[in-house]
Amino acid sequence: MRSLSSPAQRASPRTRCPVCGKGELVPVDDIVSEIEGYTFVERGRRCSACGEEFIPEEESQRLIRVAQRLRIWGEPLKLKRKLSRSGRGTVLRIPADIERDLGLRGTENVHVSRAGRKIIIEIA
Repeated sequence: MRSLSSPAQRASPRTRCPVCGKGELVPVDDIVSEIEGYTFVERGRRCSACGEEFIPEEESQRLIRVAQRLRIWGEPLKLKRKLSRSGRGTVLRIPADIERDLGLRGTENVHVSRAGRKIIIEIA
């Protein structure tokens, strides 16, 4: 799914898909996005050949505003932290504001996984 934020990507009727170059972008009102277990349905355009979906900027901004009101839209700020050693493991301190927002007590079980060079931590 892509945003149609730049004028070059905005789809007018009969526009060819910028991804595959074969299909036409047709208007749809059933583009589904999921954030933190919430399902959102948006309007946009979909390629008739490859199925790639394009959401206009104003529709994307609407979804972001709703997700922010629901407090499920993550902050774009990336905090730098230093890892430390403890015994034979590595320790990562979680910032107090994130701990407070998630209601963490320090006794939760978590799932830790890796995606490329990213560490993903999910509350179990």
